Amino acid sequence: MTKSYNGVMTSRERSFRVEAVVLRHSNWGEADRLLGLFSLEMGKIRAVAKGVRKLRSRKAGHLEPFTHTNLLLARGRDTLLITQADTVNAYLPLRDDLLRITYASYVVELLDRFTYEEGENRALFRLLVETLTRLSLEANPDLAVRFFEIRFLDQVGFRPQLFHCLGCQDEIRPQDQFFSAEQGGVLCPNCSHIDNRARAVTTDVLRFLRHFQRSSWADVARVTFSTALNRDIENLMQYYLTYLLERGLNTPAFLRNIRNHLGYSSYDPSQLSSKNEED
Repeated sequence: MTKSYNGVMTSRERSFRVEAVVLRHSNWGEADRLLGLFSLEMGKIRAVAKGVRKLRSRKAGHLEPFTHTNLLLARGRDTLLITQADTVNAYLPLRDDLLRITYASYVVELLDRFTYEEGENRALFRLLVETLTRLSLEANPDLAVRFFEIRFLDQVGFRPQLFHCLGCQDEIRPQDQFFSAEQGGVLCPNCSHIDNRARAVTTDVLRFLRHFQRSSWADVARVTFSTALNRDIENLMQYYLTYLLERGLNTPAFLRNIRNHLGYSSYDPSQLSSKNEED
């Protein structure tokens, strides 16, 4: 008998393969683990890896959080079962760097909070894999995360309006503005009264966010910014994300503690080129 699971047709007896990133895991029973996965073919799913906590398990190393892996799944009575796992990319540089693995935790938490078990989202899967790769290899992990946030909001349907005022619809001018989480974007000074909780946003912050929103990673990767500017962008994103989720994320506070502990210093500041600054 053929049945549907999140849009993938399969029978109870048949096994099938998926490409996935491990988001998280928890102990299940005496020797098993329940894994949260984000897959290319099925979106977010859960599956049980039986016996994976035993010392002789061959699957354990392929099922650690943040691992990109190919899985053979079978339908059990109540859940999917992982019968085979082969690593595509373990992102080893993340595991040797406390700051980078904390960034990866933030990316995964953000994706986990905003998504449900509702079917495939191939663009979001690609963004996740690309971001984990950038966090592993790029010199500036802040830039990779800020780019992820903006593109992630596009994918989950909360793209902020950064080019026109949401009050009067006029094009945003190169001056300090206001950002309204409630309205979902920028309000000009004349319309800031629409939302008394709107936050002031500087020209520099807005310019970088607009650049991230409309440019490819190849263009964004050439940009550097100061730690102070990164903090301003980060704080604005947390304000917006917290409003959307109606609660704060766990990782940002831990990330701040890690930065303080490591004596995290500023990247060399620079401005966008005049070409990128055109509004």
